[in-house]
Amino acid sequence: MTKEMTEGSPLRLIFNFSLPLILGSLLQQTYSLIDAAIVGKYLGINDLAAVGASTSVVFLIIGFCTGCCCGFGIPVAQAFGARSYSDLRRYVANSLWVSLIISVVLAVVTSLLCERILFMMQTPHDIFHHAYLYLLVTFIGIPFTFLYNLLSSLIRALGDSKTPFYFLLMAAILNIVLDLFCILILHWGVAGAAIATVFSQAVSALLCLYYMFRKFDILKMEKGETALDKHYIKGLLDMGVPMGLQFSITAIGSIILQTSVNSLGSLAVTSVTAAQKICAIVMGPLESLGITMATFCGQNLGAKKFYRIRDGIRLSMYVSMCYCAFCIAFLWILGKYTAYLFLDPSETEVIRLAVQYMRWNAVFYPVLGVLFILRNSLQGMGYSLMPMMAGVSELAARSLVCFGFVPTFGYMAAIMASPLAWIFADVLLIIVYFVDMRKLKRRLVPAEAAMAA
Repeated sequence: MTKEMTEGSPLRLIFNFSLPLILGSLLQQTYSLIDAAIVGKYLGINDLAAVGASTSVVFLIIGFCTGCCCGFGIPVAQAFGARSYSDLRRYVANSLWVSLIISVVLAVVTSLLCERILFMMQTPHDIFHHAYLYLLVTFIGIPFTFLYNLLSSLIRALGDSKTPFYFLLMAAILNIVLDLFCILILHWGVAGAAIATVFSQAVSALLCLYYMFRKFDILKMEKGETALDKHYIKGLLDMGVPMGLQFSITAIGSIILQTSVNSLGSLAVTSVTAAQKICAIVMGPLESLGITMATFCGQNLGAKKFYRIRDGIRLSMYVSMCYCAFCIAFLWILGKYTAYLFLDPSETEVIRLAVQYMRWNAVFYPVLGVLFILRNSLQGMGYSLMPMMAGVSELAARSLVCFGFVPTFGYMAAIMASPLAWIFADVLLIIVYFVDMRKLKRRLVPAEAAMAA
């Protein structure tokens, strides 16, 4: 069921749209945590470290896929807001063709290069083999991951954030069952955890595709609308590629951070893996709020409603700050106990380091909340280049800390790498936001006033 976000209370629309996204993010991170919990509890901390050593590389590739898919959804949201339904269907059809090509090429290239990537990251010898198996299976499954993220983005662009959540819920339950089956019954180790995740995503993607074309009347293609078209491909790539690169640039910074953590030994790798699993769950609602703003701004840009865009961004900032205050309190008080979910209490040093990582990152979550909202809002309004440059500033900050300070100051410097990267990105995004909003006001306000008259 489609839903326009161009009429009604912005706060209510943003909340109702973001709630399924938040639940979906929590669910996705929860079954990622369960992956780690099963691996850590039943296979040991070396296997958990192998998964952790692979995480930043997976984020690099899957992040590019996710960014492209989010970008592909923005022209669809804008066409939907403008009620240009023929253009909308052409964007959808061309996004499927482009995604198929990109995902297959990525799957082949990354599968061939994953061993070399792990060598370049200085992955410790005792976890190298298992990290390789986990990466290889994940890369082979890229087309299914790409398809699910694309379809979720397209459905969200039409105002429906609930349907992707339902399919994600089903995939999460399937993933947990398959995790236990592949690891405890078939004894496939960390490769079994990766196989369970890929298979679950494949089922979710195929069901999402079936549902989308059966239930959305607006997507019933007419003659000629399924053909490849240079104009629509260019519109998709203009938004998708910069967003994909922005995700990848951020991920490269994470790889640099992971490489510096790897140099500190398996104990540091395990503690950061544990902390990042918890932090990813806690940060999920912030990211979901940002994704909501991309759809909200995209639809209202198509409808030429400037003041709704401005008010929506302002209200989402208030919501973000309230949530960040909760996160800080939660991680400082209960962070230690969350680590027990997948680490044995006897691993006291690993737990101490993990709690230290979580607490200091939490202090800077308000900075991260601003980053998510401004970056996604600007992308929803069609400004894709500067958010990508904000990703470059993140990369520069992480690189400076990892190469310049981690060798001297060790684990504490690794902890501060991400917060400093968020600050660098925010400085650029805040400047760009105010400049672009002035331009947008001059362009949209006359049209908005004419529509009201």
